[in-house]
Amino acid sequence: MTAAAKTAPYGEASVTLTRVFDAPRTLVWKAWTDPKMMAQWFGPRGFTAPVCELDVRKGGTLRIVMRGPDGNDYPMKGVFLKVIEPEQLVFTNIAIDNDGNHLLEGETTVIFSETDGKTTLTLKTHAVGIVPIAPRMLGGMEAGWTQSIDKLQELVTRR
Repeated sequence: MTAAAKTAPYGEASVTLTRVFDAPRTLVWKAWTDPKMMAQWFGPRGFTAPVCELDVRKGGTLRIVMRGPDGNDYPMKGVFLKVIEPEQLVFTNIAIDNDGNHLLEGETTVIFSETDGKTTLTLKTHAVGIVPIAPRMLGGMEAGWTQSIDKLQELVTRR
């Protein structure tokens, strides 16, 4: 058995996205660190985030429940590993079921840089699947993050 098979029995996926926002870095940072703002954009199109709790500090926790168009809830939790305002966020992201069992375990890094009033955001995330349904979830990871970042862009550029 390989090391990867032990750590990611149901696959793994990585996504890297870079986006330039016509918005100052402080606003884009706030959209990631203010729960009220994050709840407006987090999750793919058609999803809402009725629960968005953020304790943005090293060791602080996050808890988000996305609600799909089907009415089902998709909870996730994590811990902030690094917070360098307004430059970088690193956090674990763990998709859980409604009983708290881990489905996917991942880590996300978000880097914010500003040039001439525009913000370049680079998101790098990696997740491993630990349950049989995980390959399907991993397969939607890139689309889900892309749609979330699209919604973030709409939020910060209309202000």
